Amino acid sequence: MDDSQTKTAAWADKRWQALLALDFAARAGRTTLVGKRHQGPLVVQKMLYPEGDEVCHGIIIHPPGGVAGGDQLQLVATLGASAKALLTTPGAGKWYKANQLSASQEIRFQLAANSCLEWLPQENILFDGSDVRFSSEIDLAENAVFCGWDIMCFGRQARSEQWDEGELRQVMQVRREGRLIWNERLFARPQSLVMRSDIGLKGMPVNGSLVVAAGAVPVDIVEACRAIEARGDAHYGVTALPEIFSARYIGRSSEAAREYFERLWQVLRPWYAVRPAVRPRIWNT
Repeated sequence: MDDSQTKTAAWADKRWQALLALDFAARAGRTTLVGKRHQGPLVVQKMLYPEGDEVCHGIIIHPPGGVAGGDQLQLVATLGASAKALLTTPGAGKWYKANQLSASQEIRFQLAANSCLEWLPQENILFDGSDVRFSSEIDLAENAVFCGWDIMCFGRQARSEQWDEGELRQVMQVRREGRLIWNERLFARPQSLVMRSDIGLKGMPVNGSLVVAAGAVPVDIVEACRAIEARGDAHYGVTALPEIFSARYIGRSSEAAREYFERLWQVLRPWYAVRPAVRPRIWNT
């Protein structure tokens, strides 16, 4: 075994296999966490109710603070009928240099009738040399609602680091009653045409996507979202399809991306959740 194989084997022995599975149920007008399983370093803090009993806020924590090559994270959430939950993270996800091993994050959400799940994490930062696989599968019953966003930073912008080596594979699929209604895929390397093309990421280091699956969006909501502007040197816009609302951000700032998506969320939430947007408390720290 040569030195590179020895180093790879050593890293493989240290990799994390982390699973967090959460079950929510609505009981007497209150959404409660009724089941929790976890393996490895992926946990949820105490449930919070900043907007009353009906919506349960949970903070997903990865105590190591970063994800190394070979680590595998899996987040599973199941919502019973009429349950309502909002999940977020306390800080950016950090994806370290691969060391010849891929890291992955797998998300599986299953929503029963009339339930609503919001997945609003902080950004993911891909360190130079990272090799990452992201996959999200959302299964919706009739009338269930999902809202989620993701923000990807290529390189550590605070250190002026470029993403010169690495690989990203990203898949998101949304199904309603087993029927595929949204299928999004991205495969990128630093030298890929998609990274610099005008119909791709335009050479920008930050890419964000927001998706809402709640049926047809009212015209006035779409127009209000289109009137929202992202600050700075950015490209952005919204699209309303019969069953999906989608927003995009391509720019230079993860903070600007979060700000843009949160302003959209403030307009969208009164429509899809019939309640005003209430910021998770962790966002204020």
